Amino acid sequence: MKHIKTIGLSLFLALFFIAPVSIQAQNEVQQNQVKFARLLRLVDGYYVDSSDVGDLTEKAIVHMLEELDPHSTYISKEEVDKMNEPLKGNFEGIGISFNIYKDTLLVTTTIAGGPSEKVGLRAGDRIIEVDGENIAGIGLKNSDVFDLLRGEKGSKVDLTIARKSENEPLGFTIVRDKIPIFSLDASYMLDESTGYIKLNKFSATTTNEFLSAMTDLKREGIQNLVLDLRNNGGGYLKSAIELADQFLNDDQLVVYTDGTNDPRREYKATSKGTFKDGKVVVLVNEGSASASEIVSGAVQDWDRGVIIGRRSYGKGLVQKPFFLNDGSMIRLTTAHYYTPSGRCIQKPYDGGIREYRKDYANRISNGEMFSADSIHFDAELKHKTLVNGREVYGGGGVMPDIFVPMDTSSHYAYMNKLRRKRVTYNFVLDYVDVHREDIMKQYSTFDKFNEKFEITEENVEQVVAKGVEEGIEKDEESLNFLEDDLKQEIKALIARDLYSRNDMYKVLNEKDDAILKALEVFDNQDKYAALLVTAD
Repeated sequence: MKHIKTIGLSLFLALFFIAPVSIQAQNEVQQNQVKFARLLRLVDGYYVDSSDVGDLTEKAIVHMLEELDPHSTYISKEEVDKMNEPLKGNFEGIGISFNIYKDTLLVTTTIAGGPSEKVGLRAGDRIIEVDGENIAGIGLKNSDVFDLLRGEKGSKVDLTIARKSENEPLGFTIVRDKIPIFSLDASYMLDESTGYIKLNKFSATTTNEFLSAMTDLKREGIQNLVLDLRNNGGGYLKSAIELADQFLNDDQLVVYTDGTNDPRREYKATSKGTFKDGKVVVLVNEGSASASEIVSGAVQDWDRGVIIGRRSYGKGLVQKPFFLNDGSMIRLTTAHYYTPSGRCIQKPYDGGIREYRKDYANRISNGEMFSADSIHFDAELKHKTLVNGREVYGGGGVMPDIFVPMDTSSHYAYMNKLRRKRVTYNFVLDYVDVHREDIMKQYSTFDKFNEKFEITEENVEQVVAKGVEEGIEKDEESLNFLEDDLKQEIKALIARDLYSRNDMYKVLNEKDDAILKALEVFDNQDKYAALLVTAD
């Protein structure tokens, strides 16, 4: 009985000392609410000029969140739905990919099984009227197309189409439906034993897409997997945990989160994964963030696979959405996340948001994109992997086991100019528009196309000429250096428009340094094993 009384007294004293702090914090919040409300009333009632109180409030919210950290953000009511679409994995519309080219809405692909494909719309069709209103030659923008073609599932839209093979316009009535947004860009076998999967985000559908791809790859005899997370900016934490679960053993820690007002939570793997035993390489770069770092960090910490590429972005903050009274939302940072070894890979942001956003430029200028020796980690943030005790570091992204430098050649500036002005892309649109039927007759499958189809010198000169029209002066020296790369890019874009996005990556990846390095590692079992063991 005395023991129970002692426990009760201890609890009472603990609550006595904790409660006043909590009450004091609540009082401060209430006092500042009153203070800010009075300020708004004063501005609205006495300010010399007319003012938009709502706009002032939004600006105040934005500025306050910027003072906290780089990833706490305000999202207006209008932006909320658009922001959620890619992560939900679908939207409601007619199911096309399009491009506005020469002031005309051009269908580049129809989504398999979607409403447009079902009624007979084809790649290359030009949409000239929507519900009886002309949309050709009126300065259409992408946002206008979304407004015109998206709508509630079950609603109808009437389209008038111009098709090259037809003398008269064609009419279609399309019933809108749910259209999937895929997070998996490509999935295929790189060789007889090595599969490749590229993910562009971690959405609600990522796990199912990955499992479906793995089912197909297993039919083809996959033993090794290259998981490409380069330029994958993240997404849902749940999807990242489920993906890591495919590789880790039952009860192994994937990630844990911890914050002042959000106590530690651990997320562990299960026994259900589909690729627990095969060899794994994960590709990352400076664009791999958040959920991508959770997966790559877990794979590295458990010595489960080899990480290849460049140091990842360095986002180790967890945001939770909180809706405000008008339908707007804030994403507020509530915790840090930590890899299984205890690393927090969030890069520093104590220099302010402006400096934080210069990180990419700083990485270029200090040479770390080109040499691993230029990357320095704080010795106090050193950790050990959990199986073999290799040294890994927190404090700024996941450092790969094999570094692949960015190409330093100044000649790539010419190619990047062509990309920025969409010169190569627009050339391909024109080329496919003219030659679609001929190419498909000659190369009925992608494999035939990839084996036999070649980009000619004339094609390259046509791209160069279009560049000159856009104000990009011909660079003969760079062109000689880059000609093969330019031909590969043109061929890949043609493959995407005629066959699939998957096939585009088959062309692009043929000379990809990181993928070639992965294949080299898989081919040498001793090298693969050595990379996962601590060097003495």
